[in-house]
Amino acid sequence: MLQSVLKSDSRFGVVRWDPVEKKMADVGCCAEIIKHQTSQDGRSNIVTIGQQRFRVLEIISETPFINALVSWVDDDQISDQTKLLELKDSVAIALKDVVSLTSKLTDSEKVLPDSLPEIPRELSFWIAAHLGGPVASEQQNLLELTNTYHRLEREYELLDHTRRQLAARTALKDTFSNADQANN
Repeated sequence: MLQSVLKSDSRFGVVRWDPVEKKMADVGCCAEIIKHQTSQDGRSNIVTIGQQRFRVLEIISETPFINALVSWVDDDQISDQTKLLELKDSVAIALKDVVSLTSKLTDSEKVLPDSLPEIPRELSFWIAAHLGGPVASEQQNLLELTNTYHRLEREYELLDHTRRQLAARTALKDTFSNADQANN
């Protein structure tokens, strides 16, 4: 597949395979190969960048790899830009809190990139791509949402829940640490 992609425009589709349902998702993302390296044993390492979402309309062929007819997926227009920007700011604060609390809890420095995306849509996709843990189904749900506001709302719920859990764990850690110091 890699050679076919490199001979064309270096783009291919990435679609989640659901191991429970044993089927391919309906929505995926176009990825462009920006760097590749093939080792002597034939294995390849590639670096890609996600581009545009698509919906699979019809499978055209399945060998040697799946080819499909797709349509591009865009986000709906948001009429209340002020409300969207306020939500984006709340999400960014929750994200920074989660990173800060994680650093404190793990006694290690965790940092966000110097410049998070400022555009709400781009921030929503950045967060979805960087979710940690076994969250493939949640990432798929976020990918399928066609409303930036709803995507940011869901991400805020996830981040706020995580923030509250981390704050509680950090408070417990501090309490036990202070108790240990008082007993020594």
